[in-house]
Amino acid sequence: MKKLMGCAALLVAFSASTAMAEGWGTIKGKIVVDGDAPSTTPLVEEGANVKDANVCAVKDIPDDSLVVGKDGGLGNCFIYLYSRRGAPDIHPDLQKPAEATVKLDNEQCRFVPHAGIVRADQKINCINSDACGHNVHTFPLKNNAHNLLISANDEKGVELEFNQGELLPMQVKCDIHPWMTSYWMVVEHPYAVVSSEDGTFTIEKLPAGEHTFRIWHERVGYVERSLDVEVEDGKTIDLGVIEVDAKDLES
Repeated sequence: MKKLMGCAALLVAFSASTAMAEGWGTIKGKIVVDGDAPSTTPLVEEGANVKDANVCAVKDIPDDSLVVGKDGGLGNCFIYLYSRRGAPDIHPDLQKPAEATVKLDNEQCRFVPHAGIVRADQKINCINSDACGHNVHTFPLKNNAHNLLISANDEKGVELEFNQGELLPMQVKCDIHPWMTSYWMVVEHPYAVVSSEDGTFTIEKLPAGEHTFRIWHERVGYVERSLDVEVEDGKTIDLGVIEVDAKDLES
């Protein structure tokens, strides 16, 4: 139950959809758990008999699949613009990503961050801060999959490349340490975010007009599959509170 309250080709695609909108606006909102959130237990407990325990069992590894703030805000939700008509108009400030790469670290046998956004004209630089080896195995629907080893203490790491946006966030796993998972959304525009621990999110510099957004969480799937919003020039549209039934978050 969910309810709403309140590469060269890539460069051509990005440049073809810039600065055409008649104004720009912002949306914001908050995703919260309706009811008592399920309790979680560590994926790995301190001192557990697991592979590479001298690194992986130094302390508890939390279950990042469910991050709930003190007031019930739901973190690690993906909120992204979904367009059936090709790439949206892109604000001049956002035509190019701020960084050519985004970082994914292996840190005490845990992917950091657990949830992330990457544009198709960026790369994910997967590094390893641990004193043991890992692998990074991606499970996309539209891009080529990666399955690469990363040596212990590898600060340079490996790079993951993409050539198109995904329909929904892809899972990233370490097969060596099977509790390690992360989720990444590949998009062909800058209008995608991950909710913070308190459940809040903001997407800025959207082209004015009606747009469809999707909200996705790894335990639920689609929280909202087709959320239509009219973005107004120079205004911030507050979507209010978007509730997720606590029962849908049970693993």
